[in-house]
Amino acid sequence: MPRATKIVATLGPASSSREVLERMIRAGVDVVRMNFSHGTAQDHIDRATLVREVARAAGKEVAIMADMQGPKIRVGKFEGGKTVLEPGQAFILDATMKELGNNERVGLDYKELPRDVRPGDTLLLNDGLLRLTVEKVVGEQVHTTVVIGGDLSNNKGINKAGGGLTAPALTAKDMEDIKTAMSFQCEYLAISFPKSATDMEMARQLANVAGEPWRHKPALIAKIERTEAIPALEAILRASDGIMVARGDLAVEVGNAAVPALQKRMIKMAREMDRVVITATQMMESMIVNPVPTRAEVSDVANAVLDGTDAVMLSAETAAGRYPVETVEMMAAICVEAENAEEIALDASFTNKKFGRIDQSIAMGALFTAYHLGCKAILALTESGSTALWMSRNKIHVPIYGLTSQLASQRRMALYRNVNAVLMPNFSDREEALRHAEALLIEQGVLKPGDTYAITCGEPMGYPGGTNMLKVGRVG
Repeated sequence: MPRATKIVATLGPASSSREVLERMIRAGVDVVRMNFSHGTAQDHIDRATLVREVARAAGKEVAIMADMQGPKIRVGKFEGGKTVLEPGQAFILDATMKELGNNERVGLDYKELPRDVRPGDTLLLNDGLLRLTVEKVVGEQVHTTVVIGGDLSNNKGINKAGGGLTAPALTAKDMEDIKTAMSFQCEYLAISFPKSATDMEMARQLANVAGEPWRHKPALIAKIERTEAIPALEAILRASDGIMVARGDLAVEVGNAAVPALQKRMIKMAREMDRVVITATQMMESMIVNPVPTRAEVSDVANAVLDGTDAVMLSAETAAGRYPVETVEMMAAICVEAENAEEIALDASFTNKKFGRIDQSIAMGALFTAYHLGCKAILALTESGSTALWMSRNKIHVPIYGLTSQLASQRRMALYRNVNAVLMPNFSDREEALRHAEALLIEQGVLKPGDTYAITCGEPMGYPGGTNMLKVGRVG
């Protein structure tokens, strides 16, 4: 059985060579994440070209996810690159400071901080490793007392415990970066720090306008990393094509202890609303420097798989780590083991479920039929990939093959759990299309004589949203 859970890997200095990237894709990478916090527009365009070329050489289409930087809520730079803060000392965050910082004060990239905080607020720096309490705000200066100290170096991030920073999700840089991402037609656009559905709707409008010359509309991923996003989760999901459980900034704002339960809730809600979900941050963190993960990391990845995540993500592990290929191999092996241990209760998941669309009902009928007949595979002839997406929202140990004539749809399906995307010609005749689909899966070694399979398609052929037929076939 092929691996169902997909792997997202971040490009960086450790993985930007043609050789390493090809080995990573062969090892199991399904989606390549390009982090727009680093590099120039031309860097991203060149890397996207490289990804397309290398994937083709490896015989596998992968999706590209362009991850927007979002607002820079950071301290400025220090003399000597860093300082050491001691518990109990006074420290000033100064929005007007232009010179390099020192042990007493530092400048801010985020100039609105003095208006976003009040005495008694807790500020968390460098992913929560340092903790400051706001004593008073004087003009553009935030006066604080250090509660938990340590090293503070250039441009480290600032979070406010409990949320409440007013920075917009989309900056001027993000708007330019969206244009760059559309120039190479990324399949997924990840938006950092959205607080509401409005943030995602604005991003979609910008992306659709920027993609118009290529008639390209990307799928949008909302990165859930702000406290304010939690109560707005359902609305954000409706305005997006998927979410990322971005556990780094989220944990700093809501507290580490709250994240595991939120992760489970987000994965469940995304699947129920027919959206994709990526679980991210520190999944295999120790493999940045070590050739094997910790036992806790293995359990973390496995539990995300058992929760039903579509994909697990690697960040610094593949961007800057010593073992990018080995990390992908290890993550793939963990996913397969976890999937083998899954309990399937397909009938229970259909109880009290209503389907208002014909194509969605056909998709669910294919799952039910394949499950009870013990089919070898489910074949979904789909133009947009929607039928395969709906099928993938339910756990089933029958591989789903999304057969499409659209290259963009093939790449987009690379993120869907338990969906294997295959490119095939567009046929106007239904019977010819069904014969070709069966032959394609026989050629790939998926089907052999005597195997049964379920296949869905639409008539007339070639129209998105037109799936209206389910057939059970047997290879002669």
